[in-house]
Amino acid sequence: MHNIKEIRNDIEAFKKALNKRFLVIDVDKILSLDENNREYIQQRELLEKEKKDISKSKDQSLFEKSKKITVEIDNISKLQANVKNELETILSSIPNIPHPDVPTGKDENSNVEISKSGTIPNFTFKPKSHYELGENLNMLDFDLATKTTGSRFVFIKDKLALLERALSNFMLDTHVNTNGYKEISPPLIATDATMYGTGQLPKFDNDQFELKLDDSSDRKFLIPTAEVILTNIVKDQIIDKKKLPMRMVASTPCFRKEAGSYGKDTKGMIRQHQFYKVEMVSIVEVDKCLLELDRMTDCATKILDLLKLPYRKIVLCTGDMGFSAEKTFDIEVWLPSENKYREISSCSSCGSFQARRMKARYKNEKKETVLVGTLNGSGLAVGRTMVAILENYQQEDGSIIVPEVLKPYMNNNEKIIKI
Repeated sequence: MHNIKEIRNDIEAFKKALNKRFLVIDVDKILSLDENNREYIQQRELLEKEKKDISKSKDQSLFEKSKKITVEIDNISKLQANVKNELETILSSIPNIPHPDVPTGKDENSNVEISKSGTIPNFTFKPKSHYELGENLNMLDFDLATKTTGSRFVFIKDKLALLERALSNFMLDTHVNTNGYKEISPPLIATDATMYGTGQLPKFDNDQFELKLDDSSDRKFLIPTAEVILTNIVKDQIIDKKKLPMRMVASTPCFRKEAGSYGKDTKGMIRQHQFYKVEMVSIVEVDKCLLELDRMTDCATKILDLLKLPYRKIVLCTGDMGFSAEKTFDIEVWLPSENKYREISSCSSCGSFQARRMKARYKNEKKETVLVGTLNGSGLAVGRTMVAILENYQQEDGSIIVPEVLKPYMNNNEKIIKI
């Protein structure tokens, strides 16, 4: 959410920032609505003062005039509410302003690689895809899921089901015991106000799984990521500065329609409607967001380092960032079957963008009430991590070597083999 006062005070800077996002926004309409809104407020305040003066005078001859003023106040209040609602609807649909050091570009082709880590495996045979490996092991069943539920779902069985659980537990243990995050098991359902707070609504309404309720005015949604519910923990609060930074982590199912991905990744587990993800969320002093972003990204890459999976880190350009982000690092893991890197984590600083929507604040050293900074990042997407393990640790006979750090979580099994 954007502050209309800041827009008004430096409209050219706002236009330039939106141009970096390659967006066409009617800024003149925003300014016109803002001006109308303020005029209505001023008119109402003058009328309220006049009515108050009449009341103080106790002049009976002005009684009829007072009644007319009441009607005028009511009419102006309705006009002002409509204008304010239109203005807020437009502002709430405009994405965050990119940080100045984010590269400018329209799409993923302008993202910039920062670093590469790990060793890409050199197979003596043609590597299979994760879905071929899983189906050959009789541990991934996409056809059965299509029959029971629909496309973009999967039954995960036996040792791969254990691997999925092992990955979640390993990631949580690492983030809690080593990286200093507080584990939370949150609700998996969010209200429309909660979804609005982190930027999923109103812009991305069609991407969400909404629950059908008896009371249609009370909208609720399955969470698309734990970010939504964890970040809103500080909604409508003034937080004690001593509690900052707040660092939270959760492993939850996530639910997404993937409305804009028709025809993409239709095979396998890369893009599903339901998946598990370990999510990190940080609430910090707003001027410490970028330092926290570096820390959070390092926490995510540490998981891949421990699993000994090859990956690269990239910074997203202005046109490829998410709606609420001011700066984003993506981590992409190597997939041998595709001979390329694919996203496994996205870590973003949102600055005060979400905090303004949520009214989440703290008092700074000057005792001023200011907005907090919020960050979120995958640590990691569990399904995609399983995909990467299947493909990078595959053997010629179709078995899968269990990464060393996961053996204690896998009953000390050395391999996943077909039974």
